[in-house]
Amino acid sequence: MLTLTPGETTLAQLETLWREEAPARLAETTGPAIAASAARIAAAAQGDQAVYGVNTGFGKLASVRIPPEDTATLQRNLILSHCCGVGAPLDIATARLVMALKLLSLGRGASGVRPEIVALIEAMLEKGVTPAIPEQGSVGASGDLAPLAHMAAVMIGAGEAIYQGETLPGAEALARAGLTPVTLGAKEGLALINGTQVSTALALTGWFRAMACLRAAIVTGAMSTDAIMGSTAPTRAEIHALRGHRGQIDVAAAMRGLLKGSEIRESHREDDARVQDPYCIRCQPQVTGAALDLLRFAGQTLETEANAVTDNPLVLSDGSIVSGGNFHAEPVAFAADQIALAVAEIGAIAQRRVALMVDPALSFGLPPFLTPEPGLNSGLMIAEVTTAALMSENKHLAAPCSVDSTPTSANQEDHVSMAAHAARRLGGMTRNLAVILGVEALGAGQGIEFRAPLATSEPLKRALEAIRAEVATMGEDRYLAPDLARAQALIETGVLVAAAGLEMAE
Repeated sequence: MLTLTPGETTLAQLETLWREEAPARLAETTGPAIAASAARIAAAAQGDQAVYGVNTGFGKLASVRIPPEDTATLQRNLILSHCCGVGAPLDIATARLVMALKLLSLGRGASGVRPEIVALIEAMLEKGVTPAIPEQGSVGASGDLAPLAHMAAVMIGAGEAIYQGETLPGAEALARAGLTPVTLGAKEGLALINGTQVSTALALTGWFRAMACLRAAIVTGAMSTDAIMGSTAPTRAEIHALRGHRGQIDVAAAMRGLLKGSEIRESHREDDARVQDPYCIRCQPQVTGAALDLLRFAGQTLETEANAVTDNPLVLSDGSIVSGGNFHAEPVAFAADQIALAVAEIGAIAQRRVALMVDPALSFGLPPFLTPEPGLNSGLMIAEVTTAALMSENKHLAAPCSVDSTPTSANQEDHVSMAAHAARRLGGMTRNLAVILGVEALGAGQGIEFRAPLATSEPLKRALEAIRAEVATMGEDRYLAPDLARAQALIETGVLVAAAGLEMAE
């Protein structure tokens, strides 16, 4: 059971929650603030002063006053009317992350929900009741209204949820888990659907995957460097210190450590006719390091957002209830666009390394397409073509989403962030990148083996052993799709990085 402290929860904790589908609950210290804000909202609901979303309608209907006796109906209608999501449901791990992020937001004690609301989300995480949340329908302003409504619907006994592998009506899923739906009080429906938790969860999962790929790219890039007998001189520390970018410095240091002690490298320090390697080898620290800097910045943004209060209106410390705009997901949209750029560029330079290795005119003595009997066998010819297709797709997908606003809700919400689909595309992009890097790992492994009896470094030997534990050396042509899938898994699970012993600070 993970204990989440609003304002202090880290990316590492959120990644653990996502990868392990761990249950989570708020720290007990959040109780008094949650109860106090709920009491303030309850008082406002009985008062004469109009308070948005408490005793009024929503959006363009904010001028319509709602009597106290209709509070529960107002909130229920809000949830049901906003369940307009479409598309496939979020995977269970991401949907659970959405719920945990909603806990963090409510736990700041500014949303005005009763402790019972928090307790039900915690119980759903513990018992494994996961709302079926469609992945499309949010424009990333006024919160992720449609997808979050599908989460909230289960809490009131409507909608659908996944429980023990079955998709069930929300009320049935709760009942099977021994849980009871809630009747929403003043503002509680609005607090549940107003917020950036779906966009943020999708961006976080994209970030987790992107960071895993980046670490793997450092390993596969080092392997490719040795496979084509590239120079390590461009990784010298002073070169990168003279420029000063942290990511570049860190990637160069990691590559030096991975290649240290390679017999292949030592064999061509003298009398090598080549003066400089192509950019995809020589400029790895500059490109991958720049991507690392971008991902680190995006990670900081997402960690802040994960701990933020993003619904509306908010109960402030002086007891006032004030409408603002924290639900606008522009920071998340920008972060998602930055992650997309980094993913596309990591893949672009990795694909050129694959192309370099299969080309006998550029690979410094490796056989065409890395097969021992070219002509009769095609080797990695079409695997390289696949990487080109995926690289091109990622470049297309990297176009910014955050600049594509459109007015909604009768022009009340006249500028939106498009954060949800900016973040949603990251899943496909990082899968594409993992395939590119997996193919690079296979090609580099073949190339290193062709350099025998010269041996690579100890870290890269371990990386090659991890590859060979899943994918045999390629001699005669064979059905390759399963090999590519296993290589992709080595990237996504971190097995390759762990085998090489690479550690990279976030």
